[in-house]
Amino acid sequence: MASKHYINNPDFLQALITYKEQSTAAELTGAPAPVIPNYIGECFMKIAKGLSHKPNFINYTYRDEMISDGIENCLMYFNNFDPTKSKNPFAYFTQIVYYAFLRRIQKEKKQMYVKYKSTEHFGILDDHGYSDLDSGSVQQFEMYDNISEFIENYELSQQKKKDNKKEVKKLKGVEKFMET
Repeated sequence: MASKHYINNPDFLQALITYKEQSTAAELTGAPAPVIPNYIGECFMKIAKGLSHKPNFINYTYRDEMISDGIENCLMYFNNFDPTKSKNPFAYFTQIVYYAFLRRIQKEKKQMYVKYKSTEHFGILDDHGYSDLDSGSVQQFEMYDNISEFIENYELSQQKKKDNKKEVKKLKGVEKFMET
């Protein structure tokens, strides 16, 4: 019977500790840093793929890009993992992958906004996201029924972010932490 855990946390932790020791020894002798072991890379891949199958990420068409971003972020920041502070590398790297996924989703939404906004600007679409070029009424984009609604929601969320930043900038010192 297969285990429900796809990563053995103690083995993963030991692999990270061993790599850190090898890396420190190489640094002291002036040798180049050792290559990251395949096992650690496989763990990063399993974490990213596993998280991508969660309900909040499964339906994105750019899931492969999300997985790639997650693995890349793990490789960029895995030296920051400190085994003296945490014995749970699975949780640490899952958080890294999770935030990489969120950043990818934001990038893709921004790209979609730019695409939809430019399409709307050039008058290709009517108010319902359809094109009425010479061939008749053809649906232009399949993801959103109402592109205008997507554009409006995106612009509102961006405005809220700007307004929140302005509010925080107005407050100084301890005032930032006090309720108004």
